Amino acid sequence: MKYSIGIDIGGTNTVSGLVDENGNILSSFSFSTKDYDYLETYLEEITDSIIGLIIKCDDKESIQGIGIGAPNGNYYHGTIEHAPNLKFKGIIPVKEHIERKLSEKGYHYNVTITNDANAAALGEMIYGGAKGMKDFMIITLGTGVGSGIVVDGRLVYGSDGFAGEVGHTIVQAEGRLCGCGRKGCVETYSSVTGVTKTAIELLEASNTPSLLRNIPHDKIGGHTIYEAALKGDKIALQCFDVAAKMLAIGMANAVAVTSPKKIFLFGGLTKAEDILMIPLKKYFEENLFVVFQNKIELEISSLNENNAAILGAAALTF
Repeated sequence: MKYSIGIDIGGTNTVSGLVDENGNILSSFSFSTKDYDYLETYLEEITDSIIGLIIKCDDKESIQGIGIGAPNGNYYHGTIEHAPNLKFKGIIPVKEHIERKLSEKGYHYNVTITNDANAAALGEMIYGGAKGMKDFMIITLGTGVGSGIVVDGRLVYGSDGFAGEVGHTIVQAEGRLCGCGRKGCVETYSSVTGVTKTAIELLEASNTPSLLRNIPHDKIGGHTIYEAALKGDKIALQCFDVAAKMLAIGMANAVAVTSPKKIFLFGGLTKAEDILMIPLKKYFEENLFVVFQNKIELEISSLNENNAAILGAAALTF
């Protein structure tokens, strides 16, 4: 049996797992990304979690390597570069650092890194609904909006490793300021962070009765907005409508370039299910180039939210 270690670096949490070649997660560690203010300390914690998983493996010689999915992870260079939703800025040599630290402690494994959404796409392709599918897209809706695009059975990386960033396509000229430094990106409207910002803006701009008015602004988040939407709250429903519309425009633009058979939606915001998906499908069809209309399925990923990116990252080494 072959094994791999997969790591999912997120803006909120970092999760690592020991995975076998059949996609079983045998052991895992999780810690809060936000708790670390210093890059060196954070990378040390990741390294320690890797060593903990190596120790738990009965056949260490069968570990193929370590795969990492991270925001703005560069497959070609082994770096995280200018990730807007991480505290750590600039270009971070993750591969070099972790390989060196492991080597110092007597462990010699190759580290491969990719964009976190690309890792989720690999997980979907190998273990999920995209099995046997050569052309599809996955959109991850969490702290930010990520995307992984597969064309003719291969992940799209482009010349520099950063192709396929649907979340950073502009859907509103001179719109909200994005963490990437530009204005009007999909991410600023259709992430959990974007939905929360929409709620606060709507509450401040109107007198519409809302359950959200009883909650301090710093306590409003995706879950509270979803709970209010379930009760028919007009402002909460409008938040999801705005998120769906902006995401639909971004996806329709990406379809015109890549022509996928199916788009999978993944991440925390998809827990809203029909509250998000019904308006999303409507706006998506309205914004598609006519030759693509009524051809492309939208589907919530069936993979466990906590596991998909780990599985995909682990698959990098297989």
